[in-house]
Amino acid sequence: MNAQQLHIISTGKQPIEKFIEIASHIQEHVDYFYLREKQSSASELYRAVTLLHDKKIPLSKIIINDRVDVAWVHKVFGVQLAFHSLDAGGVTAAFPGMSVGCSIHSMAEAKAAFSKGAHYGIYGHVFETNSKRGLPPKGIEELHAITRSVNLPIIAIGGITPFNCQVVLDAGARGIAVMSGVLEAKDPIKAAKEYAKSLGKER
Repeated sequence: MNAQQLHIISTGKQPIEKFIEIASHIQEHVDYFYLREKQSSASELYRAVTLLHDKKIPLSKIIINDRVDVAWVHKVFGVQLAFHSLDAGGVTAAFPGMSVGCSIHSMAEAKAAFSKGAHYGIYGHVFETNSKRGLPPKGIEELHAITRSVNLPIIAIGGITPFNCQVVLDAGARGIAVMSGVLEAKDPIKAAKEYAKSLGKER
């Protein structure tokens, strides 16, 4: 993955049609879209990918959380694995050519993901966020320690805004992942452009 990327992750709370509609309007500013729909069946996720592709979003921009089967059948860019998912090592061995990301929350998890052949990690939550109320944020220091110590591209997530984005990049993150900051914004297109600008993707 290249530096300073913008990843948009579905909230799991919006109708999937709403997510797809927003994605179709912002896709020129976004590097990757994640389908993080924990309640959806394999067939529902398959349909969602089909609808995204029908809206001219390339399969090479689509990542599916957890469901390796759907990702492989649809030949999307990759799969994002959580703690309850299949082991990253097993997935990379069984599905060559598929990009495999891991959700990580500590130095130990980052090292484990790297040792198992993950291609990148999503680390957080970095700042306070409404989706993780009551849980203290991980903060910038540990993010910086991970990016210095582990040769794994890290995408930061959690409470990231266009105004604190540079701090995250300065800590070594290769990019950011956003959910509500774009998808629940009053103007998702404007929000996506602001994030893209903060990443140096647009002037």
